Order: sequence, then structure tokens, then C-alpha cells
Amino acid sequence: MSDCPCGSGLSFEACCEPIINGAPAPTAEALMRSRYTAYAKRAVEHLGRSLSEEQRKDYSADQARSWAEQSEWLGLKILRTEKGGPDDAEGLVEFSARYRSEGKDQEHVETALFTREAGTWVYAGQMESQGQTVRRESPKVGRNDPCPCGSGKKYKKCCGAAA
Repeated sequence: MSDCPCGSGLSFEACCEPIINGAPAPTAEALMRSRYTAYAKRAVEHLGRSLSEEQRKDYSADQARSWAEQSEWLGLKILRTEKGGPDDAEGLVEFSARYRSEGKDQEHVETALFTREAGTWVYAGQMESQGQTVRRESPKVGRNDPCPCGSGKKYKKCCGAAA
């Protein structure tokens, strides 16, 4: 018995394997964990089967297989869940999936939506992000500061005149 790649602390056999083999996921989080594990174990059939009808329209098993095989899956962290329990019709799971691709460590952060189709949990897509905070890496140039282009003029009379 081996630890499940999803990071639940359970064995693969007791955690994601039954869901990957076709058992219904009891919660949206359980389905999310099984989808991550399917990438780690290259169980592409489960990835397609666990999509909503709408999501299956754009699904490419070959692309999923390629990503799964070209990546080393480093870990899954569940950041939060909303609804998605045994008695719910929909749920949300925000997660971070770490992997290594082409020698570089990557992180995929997503807020995933799950719904039920014929009583079974399916992945229904992701929520649009609320925007990212922009952080300035250099000090803000004031109107009366020297222009950063090096002209010797004030910013407001040089590059800032067009702004």
C-alpha cells in the first residue's frame, strides 16, 4: 500500500483509487483529489469521465495524457471548500497543485466548480479570478522628478507629457 498522491494521508487504495476506478465521489473535494491523483497516476480515462457534459465538449484526452506524462506531480493542497458535501448539488474547491515540467517547478492555483449530473459529482469548470494585485517593483516617478529615460528633463515635460 502506498500513500495517495492527493496528500490526504490515506493509502491510494483507500482514498482515490476507488473513485478513479468508477465509484462515485462522496464530495466535491474527494472528486478534486481524485482528479489530481489521476494526473499523477496517468489515469486519463477518469479525467474525461469526471467532467461535466459541457466541459467534455472541449476535452482532449491526448492533451491531458501529454501534460500528465510530461510533468512530475509534487503535491496538492486544498485551500478552501464551499458546499460540495454529500447533500449538496454544487460545490467549490480552491486548490494549489504543484508539479515540475521541463525542469521547472510550477504551481497551478484554481477555484474549481463542481456540480452533480445524474447524482454524480463532476468538474464543471473554474471561477474567473477576481484580478491580481499589481505590485510596483520600482519607485513611482513623480511629475517633477527627473525623467527615467535620462533626458535630463522633468518627467512631466518628457515621457510624462504623453500620459
